[in-house]
Amino acid sequence: MEYDLIVMGGGPGGYVAAERAGEKGKKVLLVEAAELGGVCLNCGCIPSKTLLHSAKVFHYAKHGDAYGVTAENVTFDWAKVMARKQKVIGNLRKGVAGLMKMNKVEVVKGHGRLTANLGEVAVSDKVYRGKAILLATGSSPARPPIPGIDSPNVYDSTGILNLDVSPERVTIIGGGVIGCEFACFFGSLGIPVTVIEMLPEICPAVDPEVAKVLRQELTGRGVTFHLGAKVQSIRPEVVQFETEKGMAEVDAGVVLMATGRSCNVQDLGLEVAGVDFDRRGIRVDDTCATNVPGVYAVGDVTGRQWLAHAASRMGEVVVHNLCGRADRMRYDAIPGVVYTTPEVATVGLTEAQAKERGIPVKTAKRPMVASGRYLAEHAGGKGFCKVIVHAETQALLGVHMVGGACSEMIFGAAAMIETEQRIAEIDDIVFPHPTVSELIRETVLMIH
Repeated sequence: MEYDLIVMGGGPGGYVAAERAGEKGKKVLLVEAAELGGVCLNCGCIPSKTLLHSAKVFHYAKHGDAYGVTAENVTFDWAKVMARKQKVIGNLRKGVAGLMKMNKVEVVKGHGRLTANLGEVAVSDKVYRGKAILLATGSSPARPPIPGIDSPNVYDSTGILNLDVSPERVTIIGGGVIGCEFACFFGSLGIPVTVIEMLPEICPAVDPEVAKVLRQELTGRGVTFHLGAKVQSIRPEVVQFETEKGMAEVDAGVVLMATGRSCNVQDLGLEVAGVDFDRRGIRVDDTCATNVPGVYAVGDVTGRQWLAHAASRMGEVVVHNLCGRADRMRYDAIPGVVYTTPEVATVGLTEAQAKERGIPVKTAKRPMVASGRYLAEHAGGKGFCKVIVHAETQALLGVHMVGGACSEMIFGAAAMIETEQRIAEIDDIVFPHPTVSELIRETVLMIH
């Protein structure tokens, strides 16, 4: 049982790598303990975005007056929305299974472990050999040591996707991407939401100006934020937290722990195989190679970037190098999105990151309402586009947006950064009119 590539983990890093290798004629084995698609498809990206879209439709139906549309007796059917979510997941699972079959990838269900013998993976009582092994085991919700975290009303980001009934109120511990997306979902339904964030601003990885606008917009949807607040305990009735002003508490309701994720590095045989890792992840270079020859790691388990599309790209980098095409990861060109309403989309460096690297920059910012398309479709929106450009070379270094469907246009900015385009080259690109995407070009040209 020898393969060109053995992949441990069937999420967006693992199954994409398996698919690409299979396409190129490699003999591939994919080992997955749960369902194909990993966290993203089954209990992360896909189900949460399905719920967010239903909430968005409900919100617009309830607040159509600004667009001259009035609807009466609008309701949100929790059971039907949850059933639709499961249908979407089921269809996509079948799609991934179909891709594996089409590309002749052998799929084995079970938990894989490396052995002391280089190139071996044990699954139950069977041992498989691979010329290369790819670890793509993902991550799990982090569980900080907070008293009461095991209370029956406390859920992680997986559990809260499967609530039987709509909660009366929600308290979210953690104001990062996951916390803000669920705050938007419940807030859009008119459910009171409280977000408790330890840092001075939400979404710390996002440009601070963008994060502030997002917080203000979510506040308008009935979300209450407590910043610079550290949770001390959770009880069925209240969540107690501390700020610089002293102790405080809020009615608990359903509590969501959105305090980040932990790399799935346990029980993989990393120690016996000699793979370099710690609790922050498996250490890899820019080709996603570990310190052990022939062993690679991609996605959340590396702790490099907690994004499904980053995992997929890392998997492609591994396969490209195995097939003779030199490739490497360039993390500055990986976009990130917060799928709230309004959406947030970013790629490249922020001003603060450029300053840390000693890079001289120029910046420009343009409001979304400068776009005719945005103004027509978003009454009262406060979004903007901000760009970061190298002050000397004129190369585009970063684009940060809030408002509109910016998740659908950030790829254009990512392509510009990936190919190191400069202002003069961006000036030559024609964007369709009227689109919100034009704003990227117009903001860049403000610097020119």
